[in-house]
Amino acid sequence: MGLATSAYRKVAPARLEQRGAVRHPVAIKRASIRGHGRQPADAELDDLSVYGCRISVDGEFKTGERLWLRFAGGKAIAASTVWCDGGKLGCRFDEPLERDVFRSLTLVFD
Repeated sequence: MGLATSAYRKVAPARLEQRGAVRHPVAIKRASIRGHGRQPADAELDDLSVYGCRISVDGEFKTGERLWLRFAGGKAIAASTVWCDGGKLGCRFDEPLERDVFRSLTLVFD
Protein backbone atom coordinates (compact mmCIF):
# COMPACT_ATOMS: atom_id res chain seq x y z
CA MET A 1 0.00 0.00 0.00
CA GLY A 2 2.87 2.38 0.77
CA LEU A 3 4.24 2.03 -2.76
CA ALA A 4 0.93 2.86 -4.39
CA THR A 5 0.51 6.08 -2.44
CA SER A 6 4.08 7.18 -3.19
CA ALA A 7 3.23 7.25 -6.92
CA TYR A 8 0.77 10.07 -6.21
CA ARG A 9 2.93 12.31 -4.06
CA LYS A 10 3.50 15.82 -5.34
CA VAL A 11 6.91 16.24 -6.90
CA ALA A 12 8.78 19.53 -6.90
CA PRO A 13 9.30 21.09 -10.36
CA ALA A 14 12.49 20.13 -12.13
CA ARG A 15 15.36 22.52 -11.63
CA LEU A 16 16.02 24.07 -15.03
CA GLU A 17 19.17 25.98 -14.07
CA GLN A 18 21.89 24.56 -16.30
CA ARG A 19 24.56 27.26 -16.16
CA GLY A 20 28.16 26.33 -15.50
CA ALA A 21 28.52 29.14 -12.93
CA VAL A 22 26.32 31.38 -10.79
CA ARG A 23 25.34 34.71 -12.32
CA HIS A 24 26.14 37.76 -10.20
CA PRO A 25 24.51 41.20 -10.06
CA VAL A 26 26.59 43.86 -11.74
CA ALA A 27 27.95 47.19 -10.54
CA ILE A 28 28.44 48.50 -14.07
CA LYS A 29 25.50 48.31 -16.46
CA ARG A 30 26.77 50.21 -19.52
CA ALA A 31 27.56 47.93 -22.45
CA SER A 32 27.59 47.79 -26.22
CA ILE A 33 26.93 44.88 -28.53
CA ARG A 34 27.90 44.34 -32.15
CA GLY A 35 26.87 41.49 -34.38
CA HIS A 36 28.80 40.53 -37.52
CA GLY A 37 28.38 43.24 -40.16
CA ARG A 38 26.39 45.50 -37.81
CA GLN A 39 27.03 48.81 -36.13
CA PRO A 40 27.53 48.72 -32.34
CA ALA A 41 24.34 49.19 -30.31
CA ASP A 42 23.97 50.45 -26.75
CA ALA A 43 22.97 47.74 -24.30
CA GLU A 44 22.59 47.14 -20.58
CA LEU A 45 24.38 44.37 -18.69
CA ASP A 46 21.86 42.61 -16.42
CA ASP A 47 24.00 39.95 -14.76
CA LEU A 48 27.30 38.17 -15.27
CA SER A 49 29.31 35.03 -14.64
CA VAL A 50 32.85 34.27 -15.77
CA TYR A 51 31.35 32.23 -18.64
CA GLY A 52 28.53 34.47 -19.85
CA CYS A 53 25.98 37.18 -19.22
CA ARG A 54 22.43 38.35 -19.68
CA ILE A 55 22.14 41.61 -21.59
CA SER A 56 19.24 43.88 -22.62
CA VAL A 57 19.30 45.51 -26.05
CA ASP A 58 16.94 46.98 -28.64
CA GLY A 59 17.13 45.03 -31.87
CA GLU A 60 16.79 41.53 -33.20
CA PHE A 61 19.40 38.86 -32.55
CA LYS A 62 19.31 35.13 -33.22
CA THR A 63 20.33 32.16 -31.13
CA GLY A 64 23.86 31.11 -32.12
CA GLU A 65 24.76 34.55 -33.49
CA ARG A 66 28.38 35.64 -33.01
CA LEU A 67 28.80 38.90 -31.10
CA TRP A 68 31.33 41.33 -29.72
CA LEU A 69 30.44 42.72 -26.29
CA ARG A 70 32.08 45.71 -24.66
CA PHE A 71 31.41 46.60 -21.01
CA ALA A 72 31.94 50.13 -19.70
CA GLY A 73 34.33 50.98 -22.53
CA GLY A 74 36.63 48.02 -21.87
CA LYS A 75 38.09 45.75 -24.52
CA ALA A 76 35.80 43.75 -26.82
CA ILE A 77 34.82 40.25 -25.68
CA ALA A 78 33.83 37.58 -28.22
CA ALA A 79 30.61 35.71 -27.42
CA SER A 80 27.65 33.83 -28.92
CA THR A 81 23.95 34.10 -28.12
CA VAL A 82 22.57 31.07 -26.32
CA TRP A 83 19.00 32.35 -26.13
CA CYS A 84 17.01 35.44 -27.17
CA ASP A 85 13.72 36.61 -25.69
CA GLY A 86 12.13 40.03 -26.23
CA GLY A 87 15.22 42.22 -26.12
CA LYS A 88 17.04 40.04 -23.59
CA LEU A 89 19.98 37.87 -24.67
CA GLY A 90 21.82 35.11 -22.88
CA CYS A 91 25.43 35.14 -24.10
CA ARG A 92 28.31 32.71 -23.63
CA PHE A 93 31.83 34.12 -23.82
CA ASP A 94 34.35 32.37 -26.08
CA GLU A 95 36.84 32.46 -23.20
CA PRO A 96 36.11 32.85 -19.46
CA LEU A 97 36.46 36.42 -18.22
CA GLU A 98 39.70 37.32 -16.55
CA ARG A 99 39.34 37.64 -12.79
CA ASP A 100 40.13 41.37 -12.68
CA VAL A 101 37.57 42.14 -15.41
CA PHE A 102 34.92 40.07 -13.62
CA ARG A 103 35.62 41.76 -10.28
CA SER A 104 35.48 45.24 -11.82
CA LEU A 105 31.99 44.58 -13.23
CA THR A 106 30.27 42.73 -10.38
CA LEU A 107 28.99 43.60 -6.93
CA VAL A 108 30.72 40.52 -5.51
CA PHE A 109 34.12 41.13 -3.93
CA ASP A 110 35.88 38.18 -2.34
